[in-house]
Amino acid sequence: MKTISQILLVKFILLSTACVEQTKQEENKTVEKRTTAVVHLDSASTEFSVEITETGRYEVTAFGAQDSASPLWIEDYINNKDRRTYNVTGNLELDQNGKGKIFGSPLAIGKHQMRVHFSEGTTIDSIGFELMATQNNTLDTLTQNMTGESWNLVWSDEFEGKGLVDSAKWAYNVGNWGWGNNELQYYTANDTLNARQENGALIIEAHKNENDKYWSSARLTTQSKISFKYGKIEFRAKVPEGRGTWAAGWLLGDAYRDEISWPYCGEIDVLECVGYEINDTTGSGLNHATCHTRAYYFKQGNQIGSEIEIDSMNTMFHTYAVEWSPTKIEGFLDGVQYYVYDKNANELEWPFNTHQNIILNLAIGGGWGGAKGVDSSYTSHQYILDYVRVYEKK
Repeated sequence: MKTISQILLVKFILLSTACVEQTKQEENKTVEKRTTAVVHLDSASTEFSVEITETGRYEVTAFGAQDSASPLWIEDYINNKDRRTYNVTGNLELDQNGKGKIFGSPLAIGKHQMRVHFSEGTTIDSIGFELMATQNNTLDTLTQNMTGESWNLVWSDEFEGKGLVDSAKWAYNVGNWGWGNNELQYYTANDTLNARQENGALIIEAHKNENDKYWSSARLTTQSKISFKYGKIEFRAKVPEGRGTWAAGWLLGDAYRDEISWPYCGEIDVLECVGYEINDTTGSGLNHATCHTRAYYFKQGNQIGSEIEIDSMNTMFHTYAVEWSPTKIEGFLDGVQYYVYDKNANELEWPFNTHQNIILNLAIGGGWGGAKGVDSSYTSHQYILDYVRVYEKK
């Protein structure tokens, strides 16, 4: 039986050592690493409960023996009322010493009923949960007026600085837990290789690691900094071509704590493009606008969305926007309306009377981005944003 001290000594790294260690150094500045819980399993156990003492992002470590090429994964909230499957680790592989680690799994405070999934021939002895970063409450909120004749700018980032983004406006989501979609990237924090201001723009840059399997990238969020309700939200951006890319500019409910929060908290996708829909030569492709709610969302196949064709997505800036009022959300591309969501009969259809955070990220692979594989000829991709702006009517 392994002790807690042994678990704390384990530093099994799935990505390149340099990438993970730099991220961990940044995390240590804000939260003292500590083991929250260790669960020991007997040979017949697949289900267990764990008490999470603080809401945040966690390292999840598994110990055992893996005789199959199939990775294991951990399911959260196994008795949830919606009969959803919440994969909170993605694919977790054990090394030859029987240790495997995933970073960044979102877990809310309280008791979690979980199940570990693994193939025949694999045994799991114990699982450890260690706090990486606490989820802090959002400091500021803005509610935009939506009656008037003209738009007035109330918040923006023009990315006119150099190096790291403005920490008063943006935080980082960190980790490689698959992000609910079995994505391949590790999102880093405070790393200019993956997110930087340069020549009046934000560059989010994904890089393939040496093992030719995992990638590093960045996911910026205004959560813990500022949240928004209503208004016009604009992203002016160039998106990368390349099969396997998945660029996004979107909003997520500030009520999100872990996976069971979604889609009750609401999601508004403003800019969402996958590389296999983009012509690598001409840059012609599609942008998707979608709203996800408990009544309508993609994992039950009834999401309400629209798409629009765009030329030169990867070489020219285009303006992706939504106008969000108390009763509907409209999507625009370069000023042309192509989307509307107006289901507002109840809170299951319309969670959009509460504040949302802005998120910018570039994923690699996953259920949608990787639906047609990942082009192995690319070693990096750039998602470039000229600005992010929020307006209200006056």
